[in-house]
This record gives sequence, structure tokens and C-alpha cells, in this order.
Amino acid sequence: MGGSGSGYDAPPRRSPGGFGRLVERAGGGAERASYEAQVAAVLEEAVSEYSDRDAEAIRRHVETLKKAIESDVGGTVDLLLGGSTQKQTYVNGLSDVDLLARIDDPSLVDRSAQEVLRRFAARIQRRLPNTEVTPGRLAVTVRYSDGHELQVLPALRTGSGVRIPSPTGEGWSNVIRPEAFARKLTEVNRNCGNRVVPTIKLFKGAQESLPEAARLSGYHAESLGVQAFEGYEGRRVYKDMLVHLLRSAAEDVRTPIRDRTGQSIHVDDSMGAADSQTRQRASSYIGRLARRLEIADRERRIGEWEKIFGGW
Repeated sequence: MGGSGSGYDAPPRRSPGGFGRLVERAGGGAERASYEAQVAAVLEEAVSEYSDRDAEAIRRHVETLKKAIESDVGGTVDLLLGGSTQKQTYVNGLSDVDLLARIDDPSLVDRSAQEVLRRFAARIQRRLPNTEVTPGRLAVTVRYSDGHELQVLPALRTGSGVRIPSPTGEGWSNVIRPEAFARKLTEVNRNCGNRVVPTIKLFKGAQESLPEAARLSGYHAESLGVQAFEGYEGRRVYKDMLVHLLRSAAEDVRTPIRDRTGQSIHVDDSMGAADSQTRQRASSYIGRLARRLEIADRERRIGEWEKIFGGW
């Protein structure tokens, strides 16, 4: 039998180029992990700053408003925290605080919504002569020198339930169920590891980088958040969830969202019909913001995240 081999096959040598690629890949993984940690820290800090509200100042403001309103009505007044505050999506300096002034006064039932709003505003202005008080179609807005902004919505108890001024400025709304939306948001938030509410805060904060005309109301942003995260199966990290919400919102904002509270037919009636110019503009700006963050993520540009969320 010929052959001079020993019968042992040595393992193939790894080429220098192959080894270099392994080292490069390992280094890239470390860089990616470092980048992810930095972005997470920026977003965690932003969420913390957004949530840093002066609770005692809000309590004092609410108590003053209650006294001012009670002095002008014949029945009882309950001021209930609603909106961003009730749903924990408040962003200090970026969200308003909705107060439902639930009034049990039969004499107001036959008054127009605008008349009640004007009376509210006048009474509050007398109580707070150095504070900016503005009646709108839906609520009275009170802007304080400490930066807090409260919106007081008169809510009349009637035989059929509670009504607030119609968003159109004409008459009163249907019977409202503000707790219905809060329950849905709570459910979606819980199903996503309690990460949806902080992500909505980040979405609201990111809107500061958009032109004012393209920014969405708090309730609209929250409704888009619920819609985006029903059935969400992605990673439960703020970076991924925020980009997902922006992408989803850029698409969903183009069509009206049904209002779960019963306040109106749609959350966003003021934006017009599907694919209106207002909706297309909002969609375009939100989409651009999503692309900006996607590029930053792909190229690991932590500076882009800091520009949007690091100035707090």
C-alpha cells in the first residue's frame, strides 16, 4: 500500500483576512451595544424630565380654580384631572392639564356652551387678574407664569349624563365617557410592559422639533399611540417603539380616528377628511422625523438623538 501520509488531517488555517473580519465583527457588535446603551440613556433621561411636574403647584392652581368657579354657580363643582394628567402622558411644558369641571347646577342646562365658557373665563380672570385667561370653543385656558397651562372644560350633569362643549363650538357634545379611552390606553400600556405611556411622552416631546402647524393635540397623539401598539410584537425598548410609533402615526394620521370617549365622532375632526391638506402635511413632517431617527440609528449617530431629546 503506497502513501507516505501519517493519516492525520490538520485543520485548515484561518486566513489573516478571515480573522480580521471576525475581529472587526466583534468590534462592531461592541460599538452597537455601546450606541444602544447611549440612546437608551438619552431617552430614559428625557422621559424622566418630561415627567418632572410640580405636583404641589398644580394642586394649588386647581384649588384656586375650583373656588373661582364655585362662587359663580348655584350647584356643586368637582374638578377632575383628565387628559394628559389622568393618563400619565403629561409632558411638562408640552402638554396641557385638562380639568373637567363637573357641575351639578340645573340653571346652566339651558345656557349655551359658549355662554358658560365666557362666564367661567370672566370669573377666573377676576380671581387671577394677572394671569392669562382665554376662553376657547371647548375650554377655558389658564396660562400661569410658572409655565403650567390648565384647560378647564365645563361638564354639565344632565338627565342623560355628562356633556361638555362641542369641539365645533356649536352647542354641547354627546354624552361623554372619558374613562373609556383611559381604560384602553391602560390595557395597551400593560400589554407592552408599561412602555407605551413613556413612548407617547417621547412622541409628544419629539413634536417640538416640528413646525407648530404640524403638531398634534395631546389626545390625538395618545389615540395614535393606542392604535400603533395594539398587537405590537417588536422589541420593548424606547428607541424601537418610538420609531414604530412615528412610522405608524405618519400613516394613520392621514385618516380620521374614531373617538372612544363619545365626545365627538372623531378624535381629529379639526384636521378634516381623509387625506386633507392638513393631514398630508402632518404625515409628511412625522414621516421625516421617523426617517431622521432611522438614519441616525443605522449610522449610530447618538448626536441626532441628543439634538431632539437631550436639551432638558
